[in-house]
Amino acid sequence: MAKKSTKTKSKNAPKRRKFQPVRWMLRWSVLGCLVVGVFFLAMVFLWSVVNPPTTIYMLQEKRRLGDLDQQWVSMEDIAPVMARSVVAAEDANFCLHWGFDVEAIRKAIDQGSNRGASTLTQQVVKNVFLWHGRSWIRKAMEAAITPVVEAVWSKRRILEVYLNVAEFDEGVFGVEAAARHYFGVGPEELSATQAARLAAILPSPKTRSASNASSFIRKRGTSIRDGAATIRADGRAKCFES
Repeated sequence: MAKKSTKTKSKNAPKRRKFQPVRWMLRWSVLGCLVVGVFFLAMVFLWSVVNPPTTIYMLQEKRRLGDLDQQWVSMEDIAPVMARSVVAAEDANFCLHWGFDVEAIRKAIDQGSNRGASTLTQQVVKNVFLWHGRSWIRKAMEAAITPVVEAVWSKRRILEVYLNVAEFDEGVFGVEAAARHYFGVGPEELSATQAARLAAILPSPKTRSASNASSFIRKRGTSIRDGAATIRADGRAKCFES
């Protein structure tokens, strides 16, 4: 009886599943993507109500320079013309899109350049959640997070975060530090011309100056000042001024 029982057990014993590396890698890749997705989703909700203390790029610059000049200020403490100037300079259709300016992207493709195609929301995602660079991984993550930020944050919050983490000079981050660094005034005291010149240096803050403005910056500043007045008049500033 014992021998018969042993044979029966051996016949009914489950077979060991063969290790399948492709399936194993796929399973863990999916799990990893889910974990990363949940993490970034949690960060999007957290930073919608809590001010980000720093960014990856700011940490890199602090390590390189030793110190940074940055102090967070709310939108209520920033001159409205500063917000309008940044929108006029960087993303005139900010109130009209959902994170991607399709028209600007098409124009950039036709011109063979990506300059001007990146919206303020995309720049906030890059600055706050990701790192600077041109890798496809970062671009893909930016494309995935951008609509989530647009869905969770208000336009006013997006612009507030942008104005507080944008680089305005080497080691100078945020409009509060920039206003005092260039003009010796608080962000709430910025004039239309000063705000326009701060916005004019944003594409290349380490090689341009808002106070010692070149003829190019003065000309661009004038254009931005006019643009800021235009978006206020035609209603394209309502989404962040209401």
